[in-house]
Amino acid sequence: MSDKKHDLEEVITEDVSRAMREDVGSGDLTALLIPDSAHGHACVIARKEGVIAGIEWFERCFDELDPDCEIFWHTGDGKHVAAGVQFCEISGSARALLTAERAALNFLQTLSAVATKTRLFVDAVAGTQARIFDTRKTLPGLRRAQKYAVQVGGGYNHRIGLFDGILIKENHIVAAGGVKAALQAASALVQHQAPRDTMIEIEVETLEQLREALDCGATLILLDNMSPAQMADAVSIVAASGWQGVELEASGGVTLQSVRAIAETGVQRISVGGLTKDVKALDLSMRFSMH
Repeated sequence: MSDKKHDLEEVITEDVSRAMREDVGSGDLTALLIPDSAHGHACVIARKEGVIAGIEWFERCFDELDPDCEIFWHTGDGKHVAAGVQFCEISGSARALLTAERAALNFLQTLSAVATKTRLFVDAVAGTQARIFDTRKTLPGLRRAQKYAVQVGGGYNHRIGLFDGILIKENHIVAAGGVKAALQAASALVQHQAPRDTMIEIEVETLEQLREALDCGATLILLDNMSPAQMADAVSIVAASGWQGVELEASGGVTLQSVRAIAETGVQRISVGGLTKDVKALDLSMRFSMH
């Protein structure tokens, strides 16, 4: 059985190692201007308010260069910080602090941006039964990290990649020969090749396709680019069908302005690619001083 904590530690190690190789390469030439024995102190300040995420990635960047550095947090992942607040202090080798600064902030700013945006969507649908999900529209190489940040922000993860879930989209339906044929093939795949708990979801673009998917026993159905009125009709169709355990997922062009109306149609899931795709880094800065 997979150990999620161990899996996350592996992800952090890989992410940070890749980032440090990319930024530091054969060595930080500018840091050589500072005596090797020099000790420094730094603090991180939020220039804009937001939800913090990515603390372990941030810490690992400094630990890679100075295992003896000390980091003290006035906050934690999932916590809101106000603009102008100093929320982290670091003490250690001056060279290490200056060399790791950019990679560490890149992780913290990006993941905090994802968590902050996710929290906005989660708050927008509060009081409804809808849950906010991410997608595979992530920054290359940072998928696991961004999906972690979505969870920190109160959202839920869709499949990690193509390997751990079946999502039958329009082109798959055409290639397979229709909704029924595609669902039958997916069921056979899970019976004989994929793990038995593999997710099977099918995308529909019309209410007619929805009825066909229900008749074929689909229990997770993605409503692609439907209007709120069509989604409400879809919810009614599912309720009238008598099928138990069917979940509907709204997807396509979901914005912070439209998400509440979508949630109020009665769908159980709303997937938002913009949580991880269209993010603007949370404005954070690190101030350094010598001891």
